[in-house]
Amino acid sequence: MRIVPFGAAREVTGSAHLLLAGGRRVLLDCGMFQGKEEARNHAPFGFDPKEVDAVLLTHAHLDHVGRLPKLFREGYRGPVYATRATALLMEIVLEDALKVMDEPFFGPEDVEEALGHLRPLEYGEWLRLGALSLAFGQAGHLPGSAFVVAQGEGRTLVYSGDLGNREKDVLPDPSPPPLADLVLAEGTYGDRPHRPYRETVREFLEILGKTLSQGGKVLIPTFAVERAQEILYVLYTHGHRLPRAPIYLDSPMAGRVLALYPRLVRYFSEEVQAHFLQGKNPFRPAGLEVVEHTEASKALNRAPGPMVVLAGSGMLAGGRILHHLKHGLSDPRNALVFVGYQPRGGLGAEIIARPPAVRILGEEVPLRASVHTLGGFSGHAGQDELLDWLQGEPRVVLVHGEEEKLLALGKLLALRGQEVSLARFGEGVPV
Repeated sequence: MRIVPFGAAREVTGSAHLLLAGGRRVLLDCGMFQGKEEARNHAPFGFDPKEVDAVLLTHAHLDHVGRLPKLFREGYRGPVYATRATALLMEIVLEDALKVMDEPFFGPEDVEEALGHLRPLEYGEWLRLGALSLAFGQAGHLPGSAFVVAQGEGRTLVYSGDLGNREKDVLPDPSPPPLADLVLAEGTYGDRPHRPYRETVREFLEILGKTLSQGGKVLIPTFAVERAQEILYVLYTHGHRLPRAPIYLDSPMAGRVLALYPRLVRYFSEEVQAHFLQGKNPFRPAGLEVVEHTEASKALNRAPGPMVVLAGSGMLAGGRILHHLKHGLSDPRNALVFVGYQPRGGLGAEIIARPPAVRILGEEVPLRASVHTLGGFSGHAGQDELLDWLQGEPRVVLVHGEEEKLLALGKLLALRGQEVSLARFGEGVPV
């Protein structure tokens, strides 16, 4: 049994790992490269898609599913296994990606082909491919997200996918992995633990209370899948403590995900399921309006506060949030709240540094609004959680993280006696 990384090796995006075992070739994830690496989406995979026997997807984020249509474009015609939640979310994610790509590397016919090959595989079900057996475990990162357990040739491999933040309320905690001969593990936040979630929520509510009470706008850049809905959940459960104000979800994609959530109830935490069992949707706080059309979005910029606006993109790489920032950052009554990762060199990192002005959509905008960064909302496991999850595993290969973060995690794993290395693109690792 061997595992060969073809993405997310000493980098954060492009997850794709080819498992060779029992005469079968199984691809674990097929993710898109993003940010400065996005040109690599047009390059060959590094293996022949026609020779792959099956694909397993851990969750619906673009950096784990975004090259799947390209796989079909280049000749793959086998099954794609995922949980039902991942399959439903992935349809929204891929269709949206096709709309916003500057240089598409697949077409709508490839998305349709890929979706037509989806096969359900739920937690704890064993998939038999000859002498190879595979199953999903609960990863707690998105509704339906999973880690993979593979057994064959007398060996056991675990691939973590992305592990969730166990302090958060919306999703179940990640399940512990079985003892394996090798764990291919993510290390996105391998260099640090997250701030406690309860403290993060408390600070978030304080910012909201102060800003709304002075008639300001709270601008929140959010990812359309998971983060936007989680913030809505916080507003639902704590809204009674805040001044009354309208809440605008200014993202058609996030609106589609929100509409899907009632069909995914069994993938949420028991706390969230309890709300649905009482006939309540805890992702729809009082005063919520989903903004579909561009003109309605523009009208928010002219409207007075108080209000809360959630809009994409979460990393300020484009989207409606830029227009809200262009019109709102110059007002000292307003607040910009980052609830997700801002990459180095991006507009978000520039704003966090608090220059007197920033350039947005070709215009210099004075930065007078308050700016807040709340890292505790991260959907990934922090360093302490990764260490706990990997406790007792003898061999670990780290993927899906910036190299310095993987090295920090690897050092701690090695100090407690575990054999650890960092994956290299295209280099096979024996299990």
